[in-house]
Amino acid sequence: MLTHRNLLHQIKNLWDVVPAEVGDRFLSMLPPCMLMNELVSISYLRTESSKYYTTVRNLKDDLRHYQPNYIISAPLVYETLYSGIQKQISTSSAARKFIALTFIRISLAYMEFKRIYEGTYLTRNQKQPSYLASVYDWLWARIVAAILWPLHMLGKKLVYSKIHSAIGISKAGISGGGSLPPHVDKFFEAIGVKVQNGYGLTETSPVIAARRPNFNVLGSVGPPIRHTEFKVVESETGEVLLPGSTGINSRATEQVLDEDGWLNTGDIGWIAPHHSTGRSRRCGGFVVLEGRAKDTIVLSTGENVEPVELEEAAMRSSLIQQIVVVGQDQRRLGAIIVPNKEEVLLAAKKLSIVDVNASDLSKDKMTSLLYEELRKWTSGCSFHIGPILIVDEPFTIDSGLMTPTMKIRRDRVVAQYKEQIENLYK
Repeated sequence: MLTHRNLLHQIKNLWDVVPAEVGDRFLSMLPPCMLMNELVSISYLRTESSKYYTTVRNLKDDLRHYQPNYIISAPLVYETLYSGIQKQISTSSAARKFIALTFIRISLAYMEFKRIYEGTYLTRNQKQPSYLASVYDWLWARIVAAILWPLHMLGKKLVYSKIHSAIGISKAGISGGGSLPPHVDKFFEAIGVKVQNGYGLTETSPVIAARRPNFNVLGSVGPPIRHTEFKVVESETGEVLLPGSTGINSRATEQVLDEDGWLNTGDIGWIAPHHSTGRSRRCGGFVVLEGRAKDTIVLSTGENVEPVELEEAAMRSSLIQQIVVVGQDQRRLGAIIVPNKEEVLLAAKKLSIVDVNASDLSKDKMTSLLYEELRKWTSGCSFHIGPILIVDEPFTIDSGLMTPTMKIRRDRVVAQYKEQIENLYK
């Protein structure tokens, strides 16, 4: 049970994260019963803000209709928006496509150098760079960014302004309930749409850490909100702990708190080191999450694999709608994939795998195409995926395979396809 004091602490300190003004419009895709939604509603009553609810099906129309200042949702929504924008660009004329992609590449590079000279480039390295090396790094980044800046601004005027008018989100997108894929995070930063990623649990009433509007360090979930303690234990596993006083006050206290009163969140992460010089000099104390401890896959070789890295890389492919990496106690990893059938068929036609008039694709050809796609997008990962299982039905909230915040319930997916997974390794 959460106390009144816990909730008041959140209401008071959420203003650091979302400094809403009179008349601001919020669009939420989280279930109305979720604690985060309730807190936002209560917190911003005094600003006379408007709050609307939407669904995946209505998102595109509601964004255009309400033109929200803020959107509150799970990472899946930003991935969906990203995919929609990329699809719109890819179906444009050759000239428009070339112009848009060129400006996006330039803006991605510009923001990368900008993060370096501003000191907001995350690093896990505890060793601080020398003053001389830092000055050279800063100077080089500043010069390159200055060269790219005019082209970045031109891209904002010619390309990104059209995206902004379609999706609104004039102030910020608030993302929580899961990790935000790096390519999605960087894309929205490049086109000038601020996405503030946060982290929390219902047990912690709920926000623990969040990125701030004027200090939005990509790759992190921001620093802890005020008056919140936070620590990472066991340097090898990086498990995240919080003091019980953060929010939990339940009948199950003894089961969820350790002997010193800390709540084990079950998450794996690290805290950015404090540097006084260098490209990460302003990132000290920021929290970075890398996955869930219970999601770790242990191969029969004894190697530990965090599936999130592979899944995020694979989801960059327009041919893959959903993916769950498997392989517990096996010699190699596998994956369950829900394909984007329209995109798979289009790709097969472009590669002359099927006739241009074909309306379907055989399972074998689809498997082969998706396997090549996986190899392409996950080539830079520490581990590689072997056998894959293609399933037709998407994982949904109604089927019980996704949470209300649209995170895939990995354990339930694995349980449902247990027999097929076993057959993958025969």
